[in-house]
Amino acid sequence: MLKLTGITLARGARVLLKDTSLTVFPGHKVGLVGSNGAGKTSLFALVRGELHQDAGEVEFPQRWVIAHVAQELESLERPALDFVMDGDVELREVEDAIRVAEAAHEEGEKAALLHARYDEIGGYSSKARAQALMSGLGFGPEAEAQNVSTFSGGWRMRLNLARALMCRSDLLLLDEPTNHLDLDAVLWLEDWLKAYPGALLLITHDREFLDAVVGAIVHVDAQKLTTYAGNYSAFERQRAERLSQQQAAHEKQVRTRAHLQSFIDRFRAKATKARQAQSRIKALEKLEDIAEAHIDSPFTFAFRTPPAKPKLLFRVAEADAGYGDKAVLAGVEWSVYFGEAIGLLGPNGAGKSTLLKTIVGDLPPVAGEIIRSPDLRIGYFAQHQVEKLRLEESAMWHLGRLAPGVREQELRDFLGGFDFRGDQVFQKVESFSGGEKARLALALIVWERPNLLVLDEPTNHLDIEMREALAQALQDFEGTLIVVAHDRHLLEAATDEWWLVADGKVAPFEGDLDDYREWSKQYRGRGRSEAKESGGDRKAQKRVEAAARRKVADARKPFEKRIAAIEKELEPLQKEQAALDAWLASDEAYAEGNRELLAEKSRRHGELAAILSKLEEDWLWVSAEMESEVNRAQG
Repeated sequence: MLKLTGITLARGARVLLKDTSLTVFPGHKVGLVGSNGAGKTSLFALVRGELHQDAGEVEFPQRWVIAHVAQELESLERPALDFVMDGDVELREVEDAIRVAEAAHEEGEKAALLHARYDEIGGYSSKARAQALMSGLGFGPEAEAQNVSTFSGGWRMRLNLARALMCRSDLLLLDEPTNHLDLDAVLWLEDWLKAYPGALLLITHDREFLDAVVGAIVHVDAQKLTTYAGNYSAFERQRAERLSQQQAAHEKQVRTRAHLQSFIDRFRAKATKARQAQSRIKALEKLEDIAEAHIDSPFTFAFRTPPAKPKLLFRVAEADAGYGDKAVLAGVEWSVYFGEAIGLLGPNGAGKSTLLKTIVGDLPPVAGEIIRSPDLRIGYFAQHQVEKLRLEESAMWHLGRLAPGVREQELRDFLGGFDFRGDQVFQKVESFSGGEKARLALALIVWERPNLLVLDEPTNHLDIEMREALAQALQDFEGTLIVVAHDRHLLEAATDEWWLVADGKVAPFEGDLDDYREWSKQYRGRGRSEAKESGGDRKAQKRVEAAARRKVADARKPFEKRIAAIEKELEPLQKEQAALDAWLASDEAYAEGNRELLAEKSRRHGELAAILSKLEEDWLWVSAEMESEVNRAQG
């Protein structure tokens, strides 16, 4: 088992965990939840040995293999399938040993043992296992031979995930594994993790994913690790009950304190009551401090009533949607009316985002037409909308542009509903996290009072509280909603009808998300069968693949220089941070004569953390832009 006992963990001067414990048994699946910055990711680094605890013990069996998803996006000239198979380290070691033995013409017991071990660890089926992982995460058969360097950032993250799943691990650590996945891949990963035989520690803001996969929740809060039995829904019920009890105890304690203090104040100076007053002073000092319970979300916002409510918002009339003269969707006939709430379903690459871009006018139809109401007001949320934020300006500046003449206090109150408070409304957007940028982009859309809201993966980078607030706000939205999301809680809470985008067509989907799960399984199975059955001209296929690779390479070039410059700037700073981490974890740092040096290095550590966070954020945004362009090049 994994056992953390009496753990205290600090990063610089900040204490994340204090004298807290956790036990994870073999085969148990545990979800870690808590506010951003509470210490969830640092806990993973502690388990992997990348951080050292300030006090306490971390114990697990020496034979345990721990797997995790690498956050570095390697740009390798190595086929994707081989890269994924590299995740099974022992498999590669045995393969190397067999090659050495065969080259030396060794026979007998050693070679026999190596081949026996290769069979035991599933060596002969390992390629099929890696192919299944890649297929489940959305890669087509043609992607297996592509070099890792040809994939965009989001797809390389999927390769990193597949590589981690390839490892035959005893403990799997997953930190936000669904962020770069579409709904089909999320559903597949959920099923895979249910069948995973090892222990799992999972960090995710996807409550439906937690509910389906884990059997316990560990809440990282107030420097403690508190374990709750059951999934996330059970945790919410138990925590609400615990907070209710805590609040009742707190209120009772306040009354007790007031009563004791009243007696002390009245009789402290009276000789006849002095001893009784002193005893009550001691009782007051011994009274354990019970904190007031807080469960309120920091987010309070609602979509305002649209100024116009046309019956028919738009009609897609026998339109083809795509890029240039290449149609991804053909013959789309679709009328959307005021008040509808529509969820778009379909496999990755089927054309959901292309359809949304065509509806909002970012892409002209390849053929046919879109007839829009003159009173149509569109609010469109997508990744590139977030990227359009002016990094050198503030949240207040962005909102002020949309609301000239509106009082500052009214703008402050509105931004406060999205948890932008105090001086943060005047901070430059470049200092915001990914989640904060997404919240600001959403806030600007809400202010505009749209009657058609088009959302393309709106929950990326949002925490559970914000996702819940968004779902509740969408339930009360008076206009029309069209949404693509991998967050099933949001889809189920906010939509009441489904449309399927697949095989170049757009059509109503009869059923719910459980039915869609089954459809997705059959669709993936059909794709694999077609890939096996298709023979064709291999040379022609290679020419097509080469042309596609050149197109992707051309799309990547403008971004690769920017990414390389950021990585060059990151490297020395990361080395400096690693050296500081090591020094701050050493006994030398806390020697009596090193107080000033400790303060100086702690200050520098904080500066580095801020600089690195900004650079890493820039890296992510440039990678996201590149992924968008690559997806467009791939059609």
